[in-house]
Amino acid sequence: MDVSLWVWALFAVGVLAVLLVDLLVFHRRAHEVRLREAGLWTAIWLALAIGFAGVVWAWQGGEAATEYLTGYVIERSLSIDNIFVLAVIFGYFAVPPQYRHRALLPFNDGRHPS
Repeated sequence: MDVSLWVWALFAVGVLAVLLVDLLVFHRRAHEVRLREAGLWTAIWLALAIGFAGVVWAWQGGEAATEYLTGYVIERSLSIDNIFVLAVIFGYFAVPPQYRHRALLPFNDGRHPS
């Protein structure tokens, strides 16, 4: 599959924009993330992933969309173990629930409002 440079640039800008909005707008204040909120964000990211699969299907066809979705499901499955690792680490270091999200951000220097 030959993809032009402008498509890769557009993709990179889109991913960066979504991540910046997520980190700097929606998760700006420290708070305990409850199951309902975590489920909602999971559904939002899943909807974005499926929507992107629709774009791939419309642009490159069903085979490319299937390959994307297969990769997405594999990566999603592999990331599940990270939840357990983080739970053990947060438990060991007794990180309060309202600061767990901030502990994961490497660029957080404590200047963001809580």
